[in-house]
Amino acid sequence: MAPTAVDYEPESGYIQKLKADIKNVDKSVFPDGFKTTGQHPPKYDQIYPYSDFPKSIEGPTVWRPEDYSNNPERWVHQFSDEEITELSAAADRFMELKLPLTGITKDNFPLPNLAPSLASMRREMLDGKGFILYKGFPVDVWGNHKSAVAYMGLGAYIGYPVSQNGRGHILGHVKDLGEDSTQIDKVRIYRTNARQFFHADDCDVVGLLCIARAEFGGESDVSSIHTVWNILQEERPDVAELLAKPVWYFDRKGEVSEGEEPYIRTSVFYLEPKDPANPDREQRVYCKWDPYFVRSLKRFSDAGIIPPLSPEQVEATEILEKTCDRVKLHMVLEVGDIQFVANTHTLHARTAYRDFGPDSGKPRRHLMRLWLSVPEEEGGWRLPFWDSNEKKRGGIQVNDTPPVARLDAD
Repeated sequence: MAPTAVDYEPESGYIQKLKADIKNVDKSVFPDGFKTTGQHPPKYDQIYPYSDFPKSIEGPTVWRPEDYSNNPERWVHQFSDEEITELSAAADRFMELKLPLTGITKDNFPLPNLAPSLASMRREMLDGKGFILYKGFPVDVWGNHKSAVAYMGLGAYIGYPVSQNGRGHILGHVKDLGEDSTQIDKVRIYRTNARQFFHADDCDVVGLLCIARAEFGGESDVSSIHTVWNILQEERPDVAELLAKPVWYFDRKGEVSEGEEPYIRTSVFYLEPKDPANPDREQRVYCKWDPYFVRSLKRFSDAGIIPPLSPEQVEATEILEKTCDRVKLHMVLEVGDIQFVANTHTLHARTAYRDFGPDSGKPRRHLMRLWLSVPEEEGGWRLPFWDSNEKKRGGIQVNDTPPVARLDAD
């Protein structure tokens, strides 16, 4: 069955302009030649009705925590001495070239020995369980600069780094900067020590490199959204149906380009559009969710600009969170660990945390973050958005804000 068209479709002229802007970038501003496309409404004529969704999902994307909690060899990779040596040499060479970190690519960060295993891991993450944990990145030996170079170089073998906020950060920093986590219409939660509920970031893969741990908390959880989908089909299909409707508004928290609306109307669960080259190819269930970006819209609903969350929607958000919590894999990131998580078919969360006191002499919890894009033609999922096959699809781009890769939070 074809998707059900709804009441709004972005102007084709506007989309053509966006595509032209992406193709004609100034390399003095965007050194790798690609610009983050940013957040946009979906193509509503590609949103399928709930009746077209599978009632049960099978395969490697469906898992429960017991599948991995006692089998670390299935999802944890300890870097070998040889792998660290290769990463170190590549980072040294890149720094000798004095290129901007925003221009790092596979071409100027060659990893001939690591590349095959990274390609295998990438396929498993995108089409399989959706996560991996690397251990043994020598951040204490390398320091922040070399660690950032090696980390971004490693990330280039997974996807293209996209901007994570309106200031163009393609190397992000998860750190408590003392901002008020209750001001959710203005504050991004990664800049606080508050709990992060289950969510997906606006990219294909998110990476986190642990530079320093908290005194308490800040631990990670990952859940298979396909396992969650199957549970909803068994227990609350009405909730699954509501989450598949394009009746959800997501806040943009002021990170908006000229002419764009401050929010996006979309759904939470999508079905992949058909593959024109292979119409019989499976259409997978994709999830796009962050409760902080849904609950922060009260200023618009109070003004009558958008509808408030209905009681049914409030209940759906609670059930989605509880279901993810039931099937979560818990993991603790030690210093030098790197976690990569696919945002298509997993949701991840973080517990609240407390940093060491100022008199302890210990640093605040600090994770370096990457948002990575994987376009369709390079193995990414087919998405109902105009930029599905752009190199740097998704992310957050405000006008022509240039990318930056700072070595600490600001």
